[in-house]
Amino acid sequence: MSRLLKGAATPPVPAHELIARSADGARLHVEVHGRDGAPAVVLAHGWTCSTRFWDAQVRDLAVDHRVVVYDQRGHGRSPAVGREGYSTDALADDLEAVLAATLAPGEKAVLAGHSMGGMTLMAAARRAGLREHAAAVLLCSTGSSRLAAESLVVPFGAGAVRTGMTRAILRSKAPLGPVTPISRRILKYATMGAGSAPDRVDTCARIVHACPRGARAPWGRVLAELDLDAGVRELRVPAAVIAGTEDRMTPPACARALAAALPDCLGLTELTGMGHMTPVEAPEAVTAKLRELVTAYLPAGGAGTSTGTGTDADTDGTAEKEEVA
Repeated sequence: MSRLLKGAATPPVPAHELIARSADGARLHVEVHGRDGAPAVVLAHGWTCSTRFWDAQVRDLAVDHRVVVYDQRGHGRSPAVGREGYSTDALADDLEAVLAATLAPGEKAVLAGHSMGGMTLMAAARRAGLREHAAAVLLCSTGSSRLAAESLVVPFGAGAVRTGMTRAILRSKAPLGPVTPISRRILKYATMGAGSAPDRVDTCARIVHACPRGARAPWGRVLAELDLDAGVRELRVPAAVIAGTEDRMTPPACARALAAALPDCLGLTELTGMGHMTPVEAPEAVTAKLRELVTAYLPAGGAGTSTGTGTDADTDGTAEKEEVA
């Protein structure tokens, strides 16, 4: 059994846990895995997910990398915020806060985002923090605009009816309830390939159903009206794109549009039979791409050293040193 799957039920144990404070004061749960001084990888999860979504990548990469994962606001252990605190600007603010809290000044890292995490990188494309720290990026199963129009989750032909129904699903405040055989089948249809292994479907279902609807619905409204096309054109670092050929949430057409628009695209990898949840469905492929980017774009041994302590970033994005329990 590969290291990616061995012990998959047990979360990786971080070397450090800390809180990063975003520009509006939102508090973000951050975990640092691996050893100080190793090449750094920063992973941003998608809508309705959490740091657990990256367990396979963390478990493999932390052996010889420093891996930073964080909960997007309202997800996992990052508290929800007020109604006005959900926006693409907030995604960019939060990423800058995490980078400032975990990387030394000028230190480079490979940044990766899945779904809304990829949108986070696009939203931050013009930000000084991203330009300071990004050596290369990986965009997994994501898109920059027209998500409601392009999504294939609703099994109708393209048009106003399908788009309207997709927007309603994204904005829904309905509780997901417990994970059941029926809910697993629904989630698999909407987000995963037909051949996805049952244990990986169960992993995704448990993560998604744990997302509070108080964060799921406002983030869904942001996704329903998303337009980050300008951010894609400003993402001026080497960028690789990965997509599943059976992705209904952000279909391959979204990935192809990204690859065509990125200023420095390293290519598009289409994973046959995979759906939207590529880091869980095809962990080996995603991890291999991350290792490839580290090898190509980060100096051997890393370009800097993390602080090794918790930090609490103040409202202008600078970091105050503070141990966090």
